[in-house]
Amino acid sequence: MSQPDHSAQGSRLSALDAVLDGHHDASLADDLFAVVDLLESQPALRRALTDPGTAPGVRQQLASRLLEGRVSQGALAVVQGAIEQRYVSGATFVAALERQAVRAVFRSASTAAELDEVEDELFRFGRLVASDQELRHALGDRSRSLQGRQELVRRLLEGKVRPTTVTLAERAVKGRDRSFATTLEGYLDLAAQIRQRVVATVRVARPLEDDQATRLRVALARQVGRDVAMHVVVDPAVLGGIRVELGDEVIEGTVAARLEDARRRLH
Repeated sequence: MSQPDHSAQGSRLSALDAVLDGHHDASLADDLFAVVDLLESQPALRRALTDPGTAPGVRQQLASRLLEGRVSQGALAVVQGAIEQRYVSGATFVAALERQAVRAVFRSASTAAELDEVEDELFRFGRLVASDQELRHALGDRSRSLQGRQELVRRLLEGKVRPTTVTLAERAVKGRDRSFATTLEGYLDLAAQIRQRVVATVRVARPLEDDQATRLRVALARQVGRDVAMHVVVDPAVLGGIRVELGDEVIEGTVAARLEDARRRLH
Protein backbone atom coordinates (compact mmCIF):
# COMPACT_ATOMS: atom_id res chain seq x y z
CA MET A 1 0.00 0.00 0.00
CA SER A 2 1.39 3.44 -0.96
CA GLN A 3 1.92 6.30 1.48
CA PRO A 4 -1.18 8.19 0.25
CA ASP A 5 -3.22 4.99 0.73
CA HIS A 6 -1.94 4.65 4.29
CA SER A 7 -2.78 8.30 4.96
CA ALA A 8 -6.31 7.93 3.53
CA GLN A 9 -6.92 4.78 5.54
CA GLY A 10 -5.73 6.50 8.72
CA SER A 11 -8.07 9.42 8.06
CA ARG A 12 -11.03 7.06 7.54
CA LEU A 13 -10.31 5.20 10.76
CA SER A 14 -9.88 8.40 12.75
CA ALA A 15 -13.14 9.83 11.40
CA LEU A 16 -15.04 6.68 12.34
CA ASP A 17 -13.36 6.54 15.75
CA ALA A 18 -14.70 10.04 16.41
CA VAL A 19 -18.24 8.96 15.50
CA LEU A 20 -18.13 5.99 17.88
CA ASP A 21 -16.59 8.04 20.68
CA GLY A 22 -19.53 10.42 20.53
CA HIS A 23 -21.99 7.69 21.55
CA HIS A 24 -22.34 5.65 24.72
CA ASP A 25 -25.31 3.34 24.14
CA ALA A 26 -25.14 0.28 26.40
CA SER A 27 -25.83 -2.05 23.46
CA LEU A 28 -23.43 -0.33 21.05
CA ALA A 29 -20.90 -3.16 20.73
CA ASP A 30 -23.54 -5.89 20.46
CA ASP A 31 -25.46 -3.91 17.85
CA LEU A 32 -22.36 -3.30 15.73
CA PHE A 33 -21.38 -6.97 15.89
CA ALA A 34 -24.92 -7.82 14.78
CA VAL A 35 -24.57 -5.48 11.79
CA VAL A 36 -21.22 -7.06 10.92
CA ASP A 37 -22.76 -10.54 11.01
CA LEU A 38 -25.70 -9.36 8.88
CA LEU A 39 -23.42 -7.86 6.22
CA GLU A 40 -21.20 -10.94 6.15
CA SER A 41 -24.23 -13.16 5.57
CA GLN A 42 -25.73 -10.93 2.85
CA PRO A 43 -23.22 -10.02 0.11
CA ALA A 44 -25.87 -8.20 -1.93
CA LEU A 45 -26.60 -5.84 0.96
CA ARG A 46 -22.88 -5.33 1.53
CA ARG A 47 -22.45 -4.35 -2.11
CA ALA A 48 -25.46 -2.03 -2.00
CA LEU A 49 -24.08 -0.13 1.00
CA THR A 50 -20.62 0.28 -0.54
CA ASP A 51 -21.46 0.79 -4.22
CA PRO A 52 -19.42 3.87 -5.31
CA GLY A 53 -21.87 4.37 -8.19
CA THR A 54 -24.63 5.24 -5.70
CA ALA A 55 -24.56 8.51 -3.77
CA PRO A 56 -23.64 8.14 -0.08
CA GLY A 57 -26.90 9.80 0.93
CA VAL A 58 -28.92 7.18 -0.91
CA ARG A 59 -26.94 4.38 0.72
CA GLN A 60 -27.39 5.99 4.12
CA GLN A 61 -31.14 6.08 3.58
CA LEU A 62 -31.06 2.37 2.78
CA ALA A 63 -29.17 1.69 6.01
CA SER A 64 -31.69 3.75 7.98
CA ARG A 65 -34.64 1.85 6.53
CA LEU A 66 -33.03 -1.46 7.40
CA LEU A 67 -31.60 -0.66 10.83
CA GLU A 68 -33.58 2.13 12.46
CA GLY A 69 -35.43 0.77 15.46
CA ARG A 70 -33.44 -2.46 15.33
CA VAL A 71 -30.12 -1.12 16.59
CA SER A 72 -29.15 1.75 18.87
CA GLN A 73 -28.79 5.28 17.54
CA GLY A 74 -25.05 5.08 18.17
CA ALA A 75 -24.66 1.94 16.09
CA LEU A 76 -26.69 3.47 13.26
CA ALA A 77 -24.54 6.61 13.41
CA VAL A 78 -21.38 4.52 13.07
CA VAL A 79 -22.81 2.68 10.05
CA GLN A 80 -23.83 6.00 8.49
CA GLY A 81 -20.37 7.38 9.16
CA ALA A 82 -18.77 4.35 7.54
CA ILE A 83 -20.95 4.74 4.44
CA GLU A 84 -19.60 8.28 3.98
CA GLN A 85 -16.11 6.82 3.47
CA ARG A 86 -14.77 5.04 0.40
CA TYR A 87 -13.47 1.48 0.72
CA VAL A 88 -11.60 -0.74 -1.71
CA SER A 89 -14.07 -3.56 -1.07
CA GLY A 90 -17.14 -4.54 0.90
CA ALA A 91 -14.87 -6.63 3.13
CA THR A 92 -12.87 -3.57 4.23
CA PHE A 93 -16.15 -1.77 4.97
CA VAL A 94 -17.23 -4.65 7.23
CA ALA A 95 -13.77 -4.74 8.84
CA ALA A 96 -14.08 -1.04 9.67
CA LEU A 97 -17.40 -1.67 11.43
CA GLU A 98 -15.98 -4.65 13.32
CA ARG A 99 -13.08 -2.49 14.45
CA GLN A 100 -15.55 -0.06 16.00
CA ALA A 101 -17.43 -2.91 17.68
CA VAL A 102 -14.20 -4.09 19.30
CA ARG A 103 -13.33 -0.53 20.31
CA ALA A 104 -16.77 -0.25 21.92
CA VAL A 105 -16.09 -3.40 23.95
CA PHE A 106 -12.72 -2.10 25.13
CA ARG A 107 -14.18 1.31 25.91
CA SER A 108 -16.81 -0.32 28.15
CA ALA A 109 -14.07 -2.35 29.85
CA SER A 110 -12.13 0.85 30.44
CA THR A 111 -15.18 2.52 31.98
CA ALA A 112 -15.55 -0.49 34.29
CA ALA A 113 -11.82 -0.26 35.19
CA GLU A 114 -11.27 -3.74 33.69
CA LEU A 115 -9.29 -2.93 30.55
CA ASP A 116 -5.90 -3.92 32.00
CA GLU A 117 -7.27 -7.30 33.08
CA VAL A 118 -9.11 -7.98 29.80
CA GLU A 119 -6.03 -7.08 27.77
CA ASP A 120 -3.84 -9.36 29.89
CA GLU A 121 -6.33 -12.25 29.71
CA LEU A 122 -6.54 -11.99 25.92
CA PHE A 123 -2.78 -11.92 25.63
CA ARG A 124 -2.34 -14.97 27.86
CA PHE A 125 -5.01 -16.93 26.01
CA GLY A 126 -3.27 -16.04 22.75
CA ARG A 127 -0.02 -17.41 24.15
CA LEU A 128 -1.78 -20.59 25.27
CA VAL A 129 -3.18 -21.14 21.77
CA ALA A 130 0.19 -20.38 20.17
CA SER A 131 1.93 -22.96 22.36
CA ASP A 132 -0.62 -25.75 21.74
CA GLN A 133 -0.57 -27.04 18.16
CA GLU A 134 -3.72 -29.14 18.58
CA LEU A 135 -5.70 -26.23 20.02
CA ARG A 136 -4.33 -23.87 17.37
CA HIS A 137 -5.49 -26.26 14.65
CA ALA A 138 -8.91 -26.75 16.28
CA LEU A 139 -9.61 -23.01 16.40
CA GLY A 140 -8.36 -22.41 12.88
CA ASP A 141 -9.97 -25.40 11.17
CA ARG A 142 -12.57 -23.85 8.83
CA SER A 143 -13.99 -27.31 8.11
CA ARG A 144 -15.39 -27.25 11.65
CA SER A 145 -18.47 -25.11 12.30
CA LEU A 146 -17.94 -21.62 13.66
CA GLN A 147 -20.35 -22.41 16.50
CA GLY A 148 -18.29 -25.47 17.44
CA ARG A 149 -15.06 -23.50 17.54
CA GLN A 150 -16.65 -20.71 19.58
CA GLU A 151 -18.07 -23.28 21.99
CA LEU A 152 -14.55 -24.63 22.45
CA VAL A 153 -13.39 -21.13 23.43
CA ARG A 154 -16.26 -20.81 25.92
CA ARG A 155 -15.43 -24.16 27.52
CA LEU A 156 -11.80 -23.12 27.92
CA LEU A 157 -12.45 -19.64 29.29
CA GLU A 158 -15.84 -19.36 31.00
CA GLY A 159 -15.52 -18.93 34.75
CA LYS A 160 -11.77 -18.31 34.45
CA VAL A 161 -11.72 -14.86 32.85
CA ARG A 162 -14.01 -11.85 32.55
CA PRO A 163 -17.07 -12.15 30.29
CA THR A 164 -15.65 -9.40 28.06
CA THR A 165 -12.58 -11.55 27.42
CA VAL A 166 -14.77 -14.50 26.43
CA THR A 167 -16.77 -12.31 24.06
CA LEU A 168 -13.69 -11.03 22.25
CA ALA A 169 -12.01 -14.44 22.11
CA GLU A 170 -15.17 -15.86 20.52
CA ARG A 171 -15.20 -13.05 17.95
CA ALA A 172 -11.53 -13.62 17.18
CA VAL A 173 -12.31 -17.22 16.18
CA LYS A 174 -14.36 -15.84 13.29
CA GLY A 175 -11.39 -13.97 11.95
CA ARG A 176 -12.58 -14.00 8.31
CA ASP A 177 -9.35 -14.03 6.24
CA ARG A 178 -7.05 -13.81 9.27
CA SER A 179 -5.80 -16.41 11.73
CA PHE A 180 -6.98 -16.43 15.34
CA ALA A 181 -3.56 -15.21 16.48
CA THR A 182 -3.47 -12.32 13.99
CA THR A 183 -7.01 -11.26 14.88
CA LEU A 184 -6.21 -11.32 18.59
CA GLU A 185 -3.05 -9.27 18.01
CA GLY A 186 -5.18 -6.70 16.20
CA TYR A 187 -7.53 -6.54 19.17
CA LEU A 188 -4.63 -5.99 21.57
CA ASP A 189 -3.29 -3.21 19.34
CA LEU A 190 -6.72 -1.54 19.51
CA ALA A 191 -6.74 -1.77 23.32
CA ALA A 192 -3.33 -0.08 23.40
CA GLN A 193 -4.46 2.62 20.96
CA ILE A 194 -7.48 3.46 23.12
CA ARG A 195 -5.10 4.24 25.96
CA GLN A 196 -2.55 5.83 23.60
CA ARG A 197 0.01 3.17 24.40
CA VAL A 198 2.53 1.19 22.38
CA VAL A 199 2.44 -2.62 22.69
CA ALA A 200 5.68 -4.22 23.86
CA THR A 201 6.11 -8.00 24.04
CA VAL A 202 8.85 -8.83 26.54
CA ARG A 203 10.43 -12.28 26.55
CA VAL A 204 12.40 -13.31 29.63
CA ALA A 205 13.83 -16.58 30.92
CA ARG A 206 12.05 -16.22 34.27
CA PRO A 207 9.23 -14.01 35.60
CA LEU A 208 10.01 -10.37 36.35
CA GLU A 209 9.60 -9.01 39.84
CA ASP A 210 7.09 -6.17 40.14
CA ASP A 211 9.79 -3.53 40.56
CA GLN A 212 11.72 -4.93 37.57
CA ALA A 213 8.61 -4.77 35.39
CA THR A 214 7.93 -1.20 36.51
CA ARG A 215 11.48 -0.07 35.75
CA LEU A 216 11.41 -1.73 32.34
CA ARG A 217 8.04 -0.17 31.46
CA VAL A 218 9.33 3.28 32.43
CA ALA A 219 12.53 2.78 30.40
CA LEU A 220 10.61 1.63 27.32
CA ALA A 221 8.15 4.51 27.62
CA ARG A 222 11.07 6.93 27.79
CA GLN A 223 12.56 5.37 24.66
CA VAL A 224 9.40 5.54 22.53
CA GLY A 225 7.98 8.73 24.03
CA ARG A 226 4.62 7.11 24.88
CA ASP A 227 3.12 4.90 27.57
CA VAL A 228 3.74 1.19 27.00
CA ALA A 229 1.33 -1.76 27.29
CA MET A 230 3.80 -4.46 28.30
CA HIS A 231 3.07 -8.17 27.83
CA VAL A 232 5.58 -10.52 29.45
CA VAL A 233 6.30 -13.99 28.04
CA VAL A 234 8.38 -16.41 30.09
CA ASP A 235 10.49 -18.30 27.56
CA PRO A 236 13.35 -20.57 28.74
CA ALA A 237 14.83 -20.37 25.24
CA VAL A 238 15.78 -16.76 25.95
CA LEU A 239 18.81 -18.08 27.94
CA GLY A 240 19.10 -15.11 30.26
CA GLY A 241 18.65 -11.43 29.58
CA ILE A 242 15.65 -10.03 27.78
CA ARG A 243 14.13 -9.64 24.32
CA VAL A 244 11.68 -6.81 23.63
CA GLU A 245 9.49 -6.53 20.55
CA LEU A 246 8.18 -3.01 19.99
CA GLY A 247 6.22 -3.09 16.75
CA ASP A 248 8.78 -3.81 14.04
CA GLU A 249 11.70 -3.05 16.36
CA VAL A 250 13.44 -5.81 18.31
CA ILE A 251 15.75 -5.07 21.24
CA GLU A 252 17.99 -8.04 22.03
CA GLY A 253 19.76 -8.44 25.34
CA THR A 254 19.90 -12.21 25.66
CA VAL A 255 22.71 -14.73 25.92
CA ALA A 256 21.21 -16.56 22.94
CA ALA A 257 21.35 -13.40 20.82
CA ARG A 258 24.95 -12.72 21.78
CA LEU A 259 25.94 -16.30 20.96
CA GLU A 260 24.21 -16.05 17.57
CA ASP A 261 25.96 -12.75 16.88
CA ALA A 262 29.32 -14.33 17.75
CA ARG A 263 28.57 -17.29 15.48
CA ARG A 264 27.81 -14.97 12.56
CA ARG A 265 31.05 -13.09 13.09
CA LEU A 266 33.01 -16.34 12.84
CA HIS A 267 31.58 -17.20 9.39
